Amino acid sequence: MTADSGPEVLRYTAFSADPAGGNPAGVVLDAGGLDEERMLAVAAELGYSESAFLTERTGEGAYTIRYFSPKAEVPFCGHATVATALALAERDGPGELEFATAAGPVPVTVVREGGELRATLTSVAPRIEEVADADLAEALAALDWPAADLDPELPPRIAYAGARHLVLAAATRERLAELAYDFARLEALMHRLELTTLQLVWREGPEVFHVRDPFPVGGVVEDPATGAAAAAFGAYARELGIVPEASVLTLHQGANMGRPGTLTVELRAGDPRVRVSGTGTRIG
Repeated sequence: MTADSGPEVLRYTAFSADPAGGNPAGVVLDAGGLDEERMLAVAAELGYSESAFLTERTGEGAYTIRYFSPKAEVPFCGHATVATALALAERDGPGELEFATAAGPVPVTVVREGGELRATLTSVAPRIEEVADADLAEALAALDWPAADLDPELPPRIAYAGARHLVLAAATRERLAELAYDFARLEALMHRLELTTLQLVWREGPEVFHVRDPFPVGGVVEDPATGAAAAAFGAYARELGIVPEASVLTLHQGANMGRPGTLTVELRAGDPRVRVSGTGTRIG
């Protein structure tokens, strides 16, 4: 959009310093004059998994933010938060920010490291819950994944750190690489369970994971780098004792889509919140 037609729409990628990597997001730094219908239309026109809209400045470095996929509003989006923080840092300089999201307040710190900007968001308080056997069976059927292909050391759970995600762990990298699912069937299940994505995981090492995130409820087949799911996964891994209480996890995502990105997940002893950080850059 131009100055004549409305606020400027910026395009950033998050969790990669390469414009061709990571997860692209639309960013509108002045969306106070846009209603829900217009924000949804902007997100649909861009076609990215999510776009972020700053609707109000509430203080120094403090903003109200909303997120839209091409199909609906979502309560929280990690990669669009990172993209927005980087856009503000490029305009105003690195520093401390706080976004008021539908899920709660999300602080973000932006620093410059070796010539690159890096943003670190701190999630809302996470929680983990069991998934019903019937719902797990339906998810596996929609994915066309045999239950025998799951990693028994990383049990299925629904994890939340601003948005809900079903965590399913593949026993092999080959299983994770094969993603050809029933879009409508998985979308219906996700709506019923109020899921934002599925967090499909393969563990390469003690603190290194590869992840993929189907996102049919957002109108896209797969999300290239998912900060909200990374935060939820960090909480999941800590609560189930998969990693130590204080850990730094590396999540690789997007390689199967040709958009590789890296998400760093930090867990701190005594703090239930999860920190997710990454680089990013403007597109075009």
